[in-house]
Amino acid sequence: MNQQTRQWLQEQRAQAHQPLLRDRQDLCVDGELVGSIEPALVQQLGPTLLDAHAVHLQHRDGQWDLQGEGSATQRLNRLALALRGAGLAGAWRDEQLAVCNGAGQRIATIERGAVRPLGIATRAVHLVGAVADGRLWVQQRSQSKANNPGMWDTLMGGMVSAQDSLEQALARETWEEAGLELASLQGLRHGGHVDFSRPSDEAEGQGLMREHIDWFAAQLSESLMPANQDGEVQRFELLHPQTVEAWLVQGRFTHEASLILAAYMGW
Repeated sequence: MNQQTRQWLQEQRAQAHQPLLRDRQDLCVDGELVGSIEPALVQQLGPTLLDAHAVHLQHRDGQWDLQGEGSATQRLNRLALALRGAGLAGAWRDEQLAVCNGAGQRIATIERGAVRPLGIATRAVHLVGAVADGRLWVQQRSQSKANNPGMWDTLMGGMVSAQDSLEQALARETWEEAGLELASLQGLRHGGHVDFSRPSDEAEGQGLMREHIDWFAAQLSESLMPANQDGEVQRFELLHPQTVEAWLVQGRFTHEASLILAAYMGW
């Protein structure tokens, strides 16, 4: 790793953990801390819209308590709909993600498009795929993706939905994005993880990304070609490590993929 790459890596690591742009206050459900929210966002939602969705955000002791009828999941998803109605939600996917308390225990689920505005922690999974001579398979994200359209990524990267275990998410996303069965891969291993905590541009810049990404690595036979199944990938390329390094420094890869590929290369 040359000096330019070393400096680039330092910058990438620093950007993964950035200070808040503004103060956020804890968001609680049934006495459990699940996320955080900017007071201005609550004002933008307003009592009329929240009442229309049968939820209420009560402020006490410096935190917001989500109240209303029904389970925690039902209330959180009605709050998500309120965010959507105000134009403050992220890309709506009709996909539920797990909501955990401070101890990591799952207490509810919520629509994916609401997690960043509410500062709810998420999990994701990535796969680094190589062939025997060390070249790496990478994908170019579709131009229609809500986040990082057209940028380069690992062979596979996706969220862990509420219905999946980590292993199930790995298998599902590997098939959907690359058309590969885990059984066809050689030497599949858990490589490590990367964590992010930084402001997000969702909710008009009032979002917060808190994400834990587990990454895996495996070897593909020369005859095994990835083929996208869900329309979220433009194309795949098989690159020499030197080319990957050059593209990383040039900023062609997503931030998440950049840190994962750097870890894979042992930097």
